[in-house]
Amino acid sequence: MSDDTLRDWLGEPRQPSDPLRAAREASRPPLPKRFYAEAGVTEAEDGHRLVLDGRPARTPGRRMLAVPQAALAEALAQEWGAQGEVIDPSRMPLTRIVNTALDGVAAQAEAVAADIAAYAGSDLLVYRAGDPERLVARQSAAWDPVLDWARQALGARFTLSEGVMHVAQPEGSLAAVARAVGAVDNPLALTGLHVMTTMTGSVLLALAVLHRHLTAEAAWEAAHVDETFQASVWGRDEEAEVRRAARKVEFDAAARLVALTA
Repeated sequence: MSDDTLRDWLGEPRQPSDPLRAAREASRPPLPKRFYAEAGVTEAEDGHRLVLDGRPARTPGRRMLAVPQAALAEALAQEWGAQGEVIDPSRMPLTRIVNTALDGVAAQAEAVAADIAAYAGSDLLVYRAGDPERLVARQSAAWDPVLDWARQALGARFTLSEGVMHVAQPEGSLAAVARAVGAVDNPLALTGLHVMTTMTGSVLLALAVLHRHLTAEAAWEAAHVDETFQASVWGRDEEAEVRRAARKVEFDAAARLVALTA
């Protein structure tokens, strides 16, 4: 197996294409050909390893691609097994996130947790529209139950703001969210939590998925109430929908990782 191939093609996700990006990427080398016949899993002293034709796979950082959970290892093997004649990183979101966890987050868990918790200071769910009434109602219907859950489950109350004017949140609430994030001591789950938080702009939505209060689908829809409303008013933007669909694949992979490891 080629470690260079893994490093070059699995280190960063490919973004959905558009004309300008396609032009910029025209000079990029083609995707590498598939160099293995079978992807599988084997048990080892470091957990359940992904193997390609019986040989251990490695992360871009040259670590063994091994995880504690057999179900997660099988899911990784499925991604690799589903590749066609070439290896396409855009079709391997779970592998990319696991690579990030093993190569980066495991050694920087405290800093990553702090970055996640910081979103509580400006969480998406506290900034509300003043009008039109239909949007106000949609935001309330999607977001108020999550804030109620955060108050009951985490002990965190949040102050709402209309528009984009920053509002300071109670220190006790910020501390409560930080404790909830800090309790995630598995770097794989922490990485998934970070991806969900950054992709939605809401640590509260991410924590609600982590604690199985929300499904990944419900959290994603809640994070895009504004976009969905704008599309209903102004019509669909096909390019925006393509970008959103690609991001949802990443979000769903992060939610799946959390479900398998938390």
